Amino acid sequence: MAHHHLLGQDSAIFSPSVARVAASTARDWSYIDAWLSAKFHPRPVPSFERNNDTLKVLLTLASVNEAADEERSLLAKSEAAALQELTQSESRLKDVEATKRPLRDGLLEAVQHNLPADGHTALDAMANMALQLGVAFPEPETLGRRMCELQSSIHDTEQMKARVEVLHQHIEAEAAQINDLLRDLQSDDYKPPSHLAKQNLDMQRKIKTLSTKLPELQDRVAALAASSDASHPTIAGLARDEQEYLAVLARKKELDLQLASFQGLPSNPDMARSELEDLRGQLRSITSQRDAVFEGLVERESPVKRRR
Repeated sequence: MAHHHLLGQDSAIFSPSVARVAASTARDWSYIDAWLSAKFHPRPVPSFERNNDTLKVLLTLASVNEAADEERSLLAKSEAAALQELTQSESRLKDVEATKRPLRDGLLEAVQHNLPADGHTALDAMANMALQLGVAFPEPETLGRRMCELQSSIHDTEQMKARVEVLHQHIEAEAAQINDLLRDLQSDDYKPPSHLAKQNLDMQRKIKTLSTKLPELQDRVAALAASSDASHPTIAGLARDEQEYLAVLARKKELDLQLASFQGLPSNPDMARSELEDLRGQLRSITSQRDAVFEGLVERESPVKRRR
């Protein structure tokens, strides 16, 4: 039993995991001791209780302190770099002032020196374009707008040129025809048509005849114009004509109703008259029958006959 107990203690003491934890703890305490010595230098580090809780707190404090130190170091480096740049800028300005060279020239020279080949080409093109367009302060938008306007003007000019060329061709063709006709007329071989003299006389005669008839025709035109102006309808006249038309239409309807009663009669007046007399006789017969029936009813219903 004692032998087994000793074996258990030895395995617990020499366990690899326990050894790793112990080594890590020792490294942490060594780091904390070095950090505390650096912070309290040249004074000695105060005594304190060494346990796991204290170690955790000190490790956290050390990590936060190191982060703050790094941030402070970065800030100091940036301030130093800014100060160095300011110092260099002041020295460059002093050099520029010493050489009495304008700052604009230096900037332009620096820009030209650092531009690539494409940049030089583009800058030269913009400068030439601004010079051709007469733009004092060229900007890409202004140059682009002027280029669009220039392209539009070129297109309009080309269209006008094309139209002028077509017109010029027509004029040349007409001029060639006129020249041909003129050469034919001026040549010795030209002979006017035989009927041209007679046609000329006929035209002169017609002109004289129409000249004599011209006053009469002018009078006719004036009379027609006056009559057309006099017969021009008015709103009042149209309203009056409408009322008359409506009255005639109403009278026509009344006559149509009267004629409807004679519908079915023969077109011959004698036959119509005889048929009318027959109808009147039938009417008288029916009337007498009605009267007889009425008298019979009266006598039958009379009180005197009832008493008898």
